Amino acid sequence: MYYPNFGSFTHCKIGIKMIKNTRSESINLNNKRVFSPFCIYKLFKINEMSEKVYIFDTTLRDGEQVPGCKLNTKEKLALAVRLEELGVDILEAGFPVSSPGDFDSVHQIAMTLKNTVVCGLTRAVQKDIEVAAQALKPAARFRIHTGIGTSDLHIKYKFNSTREAIIERAVQAVKMARNFTDDVEFYAEDAGRTDNVYLAQVIEAVVKAGATTLNIPDTTGYCLPHQYQEKMAYLWNNVHNIHKAVLSCHCHNDLGLATANSIAGVMGGARQIECTINGLGERAGNTALEEVVMVLNQHSDLGYRTNINTRLLNPISHEVSEIMRMGVQPNKAIVGANAFSHSSGIHQDGFLKEAQTYEIINPELVGAEASKIVLTARSGRSALAHRLNKLGYAYVRNDIDVLYPIFLQLADRKKEVSHDDLIEIATAYSK
Repeated sequence: MYYPNFGSFTHCKIGIKMIKNTRSESINLNNKRVFSPFCIYKLFKINEMSEKVYIFDTTLRDGEQVPGCKLNTKEKLALAVRLEELGVDILEAGFPVSSPGDFDSVHQIAMTLKNTVVCGLTRAVQKDIEVAAQALKPAARFRIHTGIGTSDLHIKYKFNSTREAIIERAVQAVKMARNFTDDVEFYAEDAGRTDNVYLAQVIEAVVKAGATTLNIPDTTGYCLPHQYQEKMAYLWNNVHNIHKAVLSCHCHNDLGLATANSIAGVMGGARQIECTINGLGERAGNTALEEVVMVLNQHSDLGYRTNINTRLLNPISHEVSEIMRMGVQPNKAIVGANAFSHSSGIHQDGFLKEAQTYEIINPELVGAEASKIVLTARSGRSALAHRLNKLGYAYVRNDIDVLYPIFLQLADRKKEVSHDDLIEIATAYSK
């Protein structure tokens, strides 16, 4: 299976072979077939500019669909401004036809944002598209996001229709949207469970109709990473004029695979990821923006970049959590309260000697507080000494050997030993 576009390799000379198309299926190297430009990168350490992956934020639309997370216009507008500061490329502001309140929210956001593309969701319905265009009209740049279900389950049970009729509706919707803007995104709902051959037919038809972004949603979070990657690669290799549009990942987290699937989708040829702050969204949630951004950041050898200001990730996570009244689980990657906390003695000892032994991200890079050494019954002597030293107690090893059993007795009774507890232990020892 060919997995296209693992980085930018245009016009790199390898021996006498010139790679002129980064999407080419293979090259011959010493009479051996090499299927991925990424392999060439690994072999020859080619230094090229990273390829841009567009971040499409849908916190205000898909994220808001979480029960209890409904936002008013003022709250949506405040978050929209912060998301623009964060650096998202496209902001899905809402579903304008769904309610007068949502129409107003989208309209207000469209009037306010200057750099981010403002997007409105629609069904493949004429009124939806017309209302979205009206709401988005004041925007400096706007996108209409329209689409329809393409899996056999959706076609049969949701639409009571046929594959042929669905393609017709999809084409009509894209053409209608093109009457209002050149920036039209088409979503093939439940693409994750859609037959690849038929999905390619749908995608080819909407590209011909004028779609410029192609959303391939794993709506139910069903796909395994390799399946989603192969689906993207199949579309890239089998859809005529696919290069005229951007493939987009929209993954849900029903099986806990949203982030993995989104990264796999990019490795299969997608160049847009649709995501939400804190992974908010229907059922088990959407792809977490902070996770995919930091995966691409940490794995720079893959050859991808985003425009996200990573130092704002933790602050905006906290803002979204507060405004949407949805707490963040402590062990959540990147933005959880425990993401940079160490409580095990083995981990603490390694971390204190060299942070990189147990941390792959500097907390400052994502706007988090400094790493924490948390004292529990699992903590060791080095952690105890470190915390006492921070409180101003310069104990030598013999002192710590005496204090440590006392500390353990207290730690066995408490979930966490606090500053006050340490001061009490140190004061008693000094006497």
